[in-house]
Amino acid sequence: MTTLDADLSVTSTFESTNPASGDVIGTFPVHSPDDVRAAVERARTAAAWWGGLDFDARKRRLLGFKALLAKRQDDLCQLISRETGKPVDDARIELVLAIDHLDWAAKHAEKVLGPRRVPSTLLYANHRAMLEYEPAGVVGVIGPWNYPLHTPLGSITYALAAGNTVVYKPSEYTPAVGQWLVRTFGDVVGEHPVLQLVTGFGETGSALCRAGVDVLAFTGSASTGRKVMAACAETLTKVVMECGGKDAMIVTADADLDAAAAGAVWASCANAGQTCAGVERVYVEAPVYDAFVDKVVTAARALRAGTDDAFGPMTMPSQIDVIRRHLDEALQRGARAIVGGPESIDPPYVHPVVLVDVPEDTAVMREETFGPLLPIVKVADVDEAVARTNDSDYGLGASVYASEGGEAIARRLRVGMVAVNSVISFAALPALPFGGRGESGFGRIHGEDGLREFTQPRAITVKRFSAPIDVARFDRQSWAMTQIGRAVKLLHGRGA
Repeated sequence: MTTLDADLSVTSTFESTNPASGDVIGTFPVHSPDDVRAAVERARTAAAWWGGLDFDARKRRLLGFKALLAKRQDDLCQLISRETGKPVDDARIELVLAIDHLDWAAKHAEKVLGPRRVPSTLLYANHRAMLEYEPAGVVGVIGPWNYPLHTPLGSITYALAAGNTVVYKPSEYTPAVGQWLVRTFGDVVGEHPVLQLVTGFGETGSALCRAGVDVLAFTGSASTGRKVMAACAETLTKVVMECGGKDAMIVTADADLDAAAAGAVWASCANAGQTCAGVERVYVEAPVYDAFVDKVVTAARALRAGTDDAFGPMTMPSQIDVIRRHLDEALQRGARAIVGGPESIDPPYVHPVVLVDVPEDTAVMREETFGPLLPIVKVADVDEAVARTNDSDYGLGASVYASEGGEAIARRLRVGMVAVNSVISFAALPALPFGGRGESGFGRIHGEDGLREFTQPRAITVKRFSAPIDVARFDRQSWAMTQIGRAVKLLHGRGA
């Protein structure tokens, strides 16, 4: 079995609803700690089989899963749209990204994780050194609601490609998408419960942290992330944390302003602003500030939430209160709304709001808003823009628009990822690791680092022949140590 629904008694349930219409999508069990432990135990047994397959066997199965995602994409995209409220085209963007990452992970796992020789040193030249990566075992994944396909699969598929089994707890706002994914995977890999689903609220997620998984991958807020870490610390369970951001965009005086404005509006408003790596603040050099603002105003005024070519409602109703608090405080502190305003908050929708003259110490500049609010700040030069960007508790991603010197600016930013002359492109490229620092968390998904995150490295040395000098003996000769000292001085003592 690949889900718990069929083989456990359910004492309580909850409903998933369409955030725009309130229509019920489905009813799901609230799995108890005992249910979760049972799932992890089954996953532990399944891990012996899945981890025992060679890379090629796992690759064939994962590529089969990929093929089903592609073939059944219309049903999946419609489901994502109904459960999150986002337009179907936005759901299809998720699908394309998820498929690209799944394809990359399946095809590169052996090259990244397979056994390989590493260099020896002069002292141990008689040893052959090898490095390999063993599956961690059972991986728990706690997924978010804003991108219920692409984001959790960024952990799930890399963990599976590395040879682990997975127990997945989706957000209580998007359990139907999680159920669809697990059942579809079961159509390809039905022999053992390699990928299982548990559903419920925070208590279910907490139970997963304590159920004996070997790695716990979490995506969500920093406050919830701390609770996850505390629960996992009880058993020294490794965690991979992606806890949101307050990503900045820097626009230099020589930037392509049309491209920068289009990128800023899209990255701040797409998915109703509910994007962890979306643009939440913009710093623009003074000579082009007015021209950039004009272009942003034109683009933002053309958008209205609830239309197919824009974006949908707020998926989590309580986020509207956060947006209202950030907006009200900014306006009270002297900021001006040049697009939208308090009237833009029209539950379940929030229409675009563009702010200027925003004090740097307001919540909308310091805390994650997770809504379609875009503060734009004039700066004297790039140095000021870099300093303000780095003056944040978060450190997920950033964007830089510049005709020259964009990469140099990117390297000055204390973040995990930077897109130059684009937005959020680092999340789309499977070979690049995704993750941040500070309040944005730690650990990586995607790319080679993402594959290794779900493994345990194993070092192996094999003695090939006896060396003239063996230091790992009590009966070694003093003259030998003298010779070693001379060799070290010759090889490494220069330049002092």
